[in-house]
Amino acid sequence: MSIVTVQLGQCGNQVGHELFDIICSDALEGQRKVYSTASCERFFHQTTHGELVARAVLIDMEPKVINQSISRAAKSGRWRYGESSHFSQKQGSGNNWANGYCVHGPRHRAVVEELVRREVERCDRLAGLMAMMSVAGGTGSGVGTYATQCLRDIYPKSFILNHLTWPYGTGEVIVQNYNSVLTLAHLYQLSDAILVHENDTVHRICSQLLNIKHISFGDVNGVIAHQLGSILQPALTADSHGVYSRNPLGELVSALTCHPEYKLLSVCTIPQMPSSSMAYSTFSWPSLLKHLRQMLISNTKMEEGIDWQVRPPAGSERTRSFTGPSFNTSLANLLILRGKEVYSAETGGFEDPALYTSWLSSEEAFNLWKSPVPFNKYEKCATLVSNSQALLRPLDNMVGKAWNMFASRAYIHQYVKFGISEEDFLDSFTSLEQVISSYGQLS
Repeated sequence: MSIVTVQLGQCGNQVGHELFDIICSDALEGQRKVYSTASCERFFHQTTHGELVARAVLIDMEPKVINQSISRAAKSGRWRYGESSHFSQKQGSGNNWANGYCVHGPRHRAVVEELVRREVERCDRLAGLMAMMSVAGGTGSGVGTYATQCLRDIYPKSFILNHLTWPYGTGEVIVQNYNSVLTLAHLYQLSDAILVHENDTVHRICSQLLNIKHISFGDVNGVIAHQLGSILQPALTADSHGVYSRNPLGELVSALTCHPEYKLLSVCTIPQMPSSSMAYSTFSWPSLLKHLRQMLISNTKMEEGIDWQVRPPAGSERTRSFTGPSFNTSLANLLILRGKEVYSAETGGFEDPALYTSWLSSEEAFNLWKSPVPFNKYEKCATLVSNSQALLRPLDNMVGKAWNMFASRAYIHQYVKFGISEEDFLDSFTSLEQVISSYGQLS
């Protein structure tokens, strides 16, 4: 089954290109015929000449980034984008969610829907749709939200995963918190799951783990794409009986989002290191999984700086506010192991009921996928996708900053002139306050 990716705005198109590049080079590495076939069917279709063409639609209100992505893919010589699978305009959305959602989205709806329909019809069987976007600017967030709404209307029974890149906390755009609140509140009604990468976290990984001195957006996007690829590449599930799973998005959603109030997914991967260090490093599954478990419960997104003092609460301590000691309660976790000796890995530590909310058994809350094929040159690689309180604090901060601006009516007129009213803002705040409350009550 195949995934159709919709890349929206500058960020969505840059991350999407990196993702396809990593997936293609990983699939074509070495003698892995079954794995390679499953991966290519999932993300590419083949021309009569045997060329791999990404199952992707590229959308932006400015042409520059799309042109760069198409050109870089073609130059790789391994894969390319479809010749008519992209759409761009000459004028951007001016970092204004309302301009993207109320103006550009409706104006270009028919073209975007037709591009997606063509890609979907090329699939023998559709596993689902993945929309990739940033929440800070205007096109990714505004047009991206509108496009997701259109996809939900046209494909009401298909799985839709939104991959969101959250902006730096210190800010790239003065109204980024408004754009983020409006995007998240709307997507919560439309999407089956929302997978989030925070720029601040990824930046720290580039700096502290990969030892990159002058960090570019390309470096950040490469880390995001590596983590996404490690989730989406073929793996064996508990029910797949030795055959690579057919429906990655469906299985991801059913494993992690069992309740409509809880759709926010975070991800961490271990190990992550400069490619120059890989040849001199050896890893054991017990060590990797011990670190990854502590990263989960202490809400640390990388293996450097783990707080080893955090412990799962005993039964009598299960009630506490999220402002207390920083134990991260999970609703559900999906652990994906790739590489050598994967069948000998002991994962019992992730099945501990103390990690999870009391109203879901750990047997239902924990899922495990495995693949004996190493991923992206890592001999062993473990990725944890978590529906937990990990994003509670950044979400609370984002809503708080947006509310402070809204209380003084800063920049509201810029949104009103494109058709977003103060009531729309209030509805979005109310919706996200409910999400924050729900996640706060997990512990």
